[in-house]
Amino acid sequence: MRDEAASGSAELLEKIKRGMAITADLSRSDLLLVVPRNPSQVAVLAQAQPHSIASLYPGSLVDQTLTERDAPAILEAWRNRRRLHTQRELIQSGAPVDQEIYPIYGPDREMIALLSIETSRIQLERHRQRHVSFRHAVEWVKRMCLRGDLAGTVGFSPFSEWDGIVLTDAQRRIMYLSGIATNLYRRLGYMEDLRGRRLSFLDTGDDELAAEALALRTPIEREARLKENVFLWVRKVLPLWSPPILAGRLQRLLMRQSRLSEASAALILIHDATEEQRKRIELEVKTTLIQEVHHRVKNNLQAIAGMLRMQARRTRDDEALRVLHEATTRILSVALIHEFLSLDGAQALNLRDVCQRIISQNIQVLVRPEAQVIFSVKGPDILLPSQQATACALVVNELAQNALEHGIADRERGEVQLRLVEFGQMVRLEVWDDGAPLPETFDLSAPRTLGLQIVRTLVESDLRGSLRLENQEVGVLATVEFPKQAVE
Repeated sequence: MRDEAASGSAELLEKIKRGMAITADLSRSDLLLVVPRNPSQVAVLAQAQPHSIASLYPGSLVDQTLTERDAPAILEAWRNRRRLHTQRELIQSGAPVDQEIYPIYGPDREMIALLSIETSRIQLERHRQRHVSFRHAVEWVKRMCLRGDLAGTVGFSPFSEWDGIVLTDAQRRIMYLSGIATNLYRRLGYMEDLRGRRLSFLDTGDDELAAEALALRTPIEREARLKENVFLWVRKVLPLWSPPILAGRLQRLLMRQSRLSEASAALILIHDATEEQRKRIELEVKTTLIQEVHHRVKNNLQAIAGMLRMQARRTRDDEALRVLHEATTRILSVALIHEFLSLDGAQALNLRDVCQRIISQNIQVLVRPEAQVIFSVKGPDILLPSQQATACALVVNELAQNALEHGIADRERGEVQLRLVEFGQMVRLEVWDDGAPLPETFDLSAPRTLGLQIVRTLVESDLRGSLRLENQEVGVLATVEFPKQAVE
């Protein structure tokens, strides 16, 4: 029996959690679901912050412990095993808050949790100015949340302050429209007062949607294109049925007979997504154009690299051949970034993937077929914005070239390792080769090769980081560290 009660209690709490978001939005309140830890402490099991207004809390309280100082009314309600309606001041801001605390009972009638519904005094006063039928409907929603009857709203999109509200009775007669809902229908050409009319008067599909939700007692959310596809609405229908404690008052208000087993009213929440859709389409078009630009730039750079390869095959001078090979890999490194950006238009690139491709390109261009050089890339996936990824691609290319030309040189065997490390907001990039050490006269502040000059400029100017080259017990290690920019 205890296991059944525990399972039933857990199921009830899960249902309540699923209905908290829509309850917070409609009541314009913050909701906290808490469970006791001991007589002087409760833990926050779930929290819902309204999307329709600013939340009372700057962050999440989930999994935090509240004490007598943080939640005196909640602890009082827990100790006295009863509902409590009080007022308090927020510790963070001192703002006055209206607090309703409801006990939640499990299948064995033991109190298992508390739901605290907290509303700023400003929002409470505004709510009192709304129509009485809507105020009672909000109370209805709170009671349904407590019973777990709103679990089906878990997939609902958030309700914003610019969304319209329509309340109907069970016969789908309009009892209340918010000012925003009135304006939305006027855009469709309905200029008259719609209160008292049936939803079937509207050629919007609202009536069919509400009838389905009421018949199934199931929340429904659907998109609809209206007025010859000019408008795109997202509508949420929430069927309501009265809790016993409010049966008489609500039934008289909604002109219903006392049959509580049937849905008694419906809330229709209307979001006009027309402008959002227009912007989304514009963004998709721009993204497609940008991807096409990246694709063409990549093709052009690869064509240039191909011409340099042709020139290299006709070159007999070793120094000129080296310069052509280096120029080819640099161009291909930039082309690689454009290739990644052309694939999905992403603004964030995976540095590990970029490094692996650059190493492969260097092997194809710079490593002799008979040489046995082992390349490896180690480390986690690190996402960087495209500008940083481009600089890193060039840095990796130059350091890999440097390792091959000065570390491996004419050896038949060798090893080059590239390691990526992410710590906090910093990124470390290491390139190690097992070749000859740096000469004693080496001075990084005055690099003699063009490759190291490029690396130093990119690291210090573009990446805002630092560069080190140092001898190891075996080989040479180049280390680049830089702060990671946020990905937009």
